[in-house]
Amino acid sequence: MAEPIIAFDGVHKVFDGSLAVHAVDDVTLDIDPGEIFGVIGFSGAGKSTLVRLINGLEPVSSGRLVVDGHEVSAMTEKQLRAVRPDIGMIFQQFNLFGSKTIAENVAYPLRLAKWSKERRAARVAELLAFVGLTEKADAYPSQLSGGQKQRVGIARALATNPKILLADECTSALDPQTTREVLDVLRRVNAELGVTIVLITHEMDVVRYLCDRVLIMENGRAVEIGDVYSIFARPTAPVTQRFVAATMRDKPTDGALGRLAASHPGRLITVPIVDDAHTDAERSSVFARHGLEARVIYGGIIEIAERPYGSLTYAVTGPDAGVAAALAELAGSGGVTEHDRDALVAGQERP
Repeated sequence: MAEPIIAFDGVHKVFDGSLAVHAVDDVTLDIDPGEIFGVIGFSGAGKSTLVRLINGLEPVSSGRLVVDGHEVSAMTEKQLRAVRPDIGMIFQQFNLFGSKTIAENVAYPLRLAKWSKERRAARVAELLAFVGLTEKADAYPSQLSGGQKQRVGIARALATNPKILLADECTSALDPQTTREVLDVLRRVNAELGVTIVLITHEMDVVRYLCDRVLIMENGRAVEIGDVYSIFARPTAPVTQRFVAATMRDKPTDGALGRLAASHPGRLITVPIVDDAHTDAERSSVFARHGLEARVIYGGIIEIAERPYGSLTYAVTGPDAGVAAALAELAGSGGVTEHDRDALVAGQERP
């Protein structure tokens, strides 16, 4: 098994001041070569600081951090300058030079690396073709859309053929359609160039679409980590559950449940949809086998890593014994919930 390309071992980052701030608090994790690794958390969780430790823009306070075989936590600034060309970075606000053409922006890190004019020109042309902006080489950033600017940022970050690409909230300033286009470019960077990507975001939809694994941070700590499907399907940390619930919206609120209870007879039961449990046909047959009628009245299903995930809420009518037997059989899905109809209806009836 390949060695991790990035390895945190008990890493801390403390910002000193009148009150010490533990921006990164005892983080231990490995990121494998060639994966797309997401880091998500609310504002102030420490995710951007975590990324800035990887390329040495922030020094580690304690612990050990190894990046592509280099112990960056023990390196001087001069030593770090030799390592940074292997670590590209793209930003939320693009950080392009307004007075330089698109080609000049992409060429900038190559000028710093003292590439010859001919090599720079060839590399810039190659990168602009890769991100689909060949015709914009002589344009200026003010003439580009937000999505185009971010593609320039990606091209510039790839200029020196890095092994690692750090993306810090790189889609936060973009609309949903443009976000998808930029994420597709990053997917190609990973698939075609083999670049390891560490993506910082506060959007679970971005994680769901792009990432292989994800770390959830809160107050500087790594509170949950796993493959994206498992994190969505079985979140354990409260902060992860909040992120998933805000993204999915597949479960009705108490108000919606009250309205559903008032308009649909029967017992209200929510069943999770996970690909290692019951299929829709199997769920229907479970209800039918126990003499029950089950109607879907709410729900939502999405695809994560080509696997279904979500939940469906049923109005189930039939004998109580049959409902109990069906619930026991469906328990393999995990998280099956029966809602208190009387309380919901009473809540609707209160002025």
